[in-house]
Amino acid sequence: MAGNPERRAALVDAGVEVLAREGARGLTFRAVDAAAGVPVGTASNYFTGRDDLLRQIDARLHVRLAPDPEVLGRLMAQPRDRSLVTAFMHDLMARATGDRTGYLALLEMRLEATRRPELRASFTTSVRGDLQHGMDFHRDTGLPGGDETVVVLYLAMLGLILEHLTLPGVLDGVLPGVGVPEGLVERIVATVVPDRGEEPS
Repeated sequence: MAGNPERRAALVDAGVEVLAREGARGLTFRAVDAAAGVPVGTASNYFTGRDDLLRQIDARLHVRLAPDPEVLGRLMAQPRDRSLVTAFMHDLMARATGDRTGYLALLEMRLEATRRPELRASFTTSVRGDLQHGMDFHRDTGLPGGDETVVVLYLAMLGLILEHLTLPGVLDGVLPGVGVPEGLVERIVATVVPDRGEEPS
């Protein structure tokens, strides 16, 4: 296996581009080589097979779509209330739309996981870990609501991101006067996350 980490990272990012553009069936080593602008046969020197490449794409997407530490630091200076949760969800949406290719590749990974049991197992662990991290973070930082709040928020935001990145026309004007996606983010948080005065004692 070749050991140039910069070349490996470039190939993985090329794999993200191919996966988002062509889907999992188009994710071949030859296509990755072409997207990376490297000689044919390069990718086969860096990955043991498609499953290895998909696992590394999964790991790379977690880095690409992760919050910016500086943005996170600024947000964490705010009061721990519903408005902070709203700010976090706006940041999530901005990251998804800012790296649309990465997020579409993530959606393709979900589809491919339905066909490949080995990938399904590792990807389920990966995504469940993200959800658990979100629940722990919400709880540990004292944000309003509990684990159920986080799970429902996760499901609502997942649906909003999916529609906005794939079929944005579905949501246009669905709630008159509510902007897409920003206004819908506000509505989701207002509906799901309790205000401090609404939380059970």
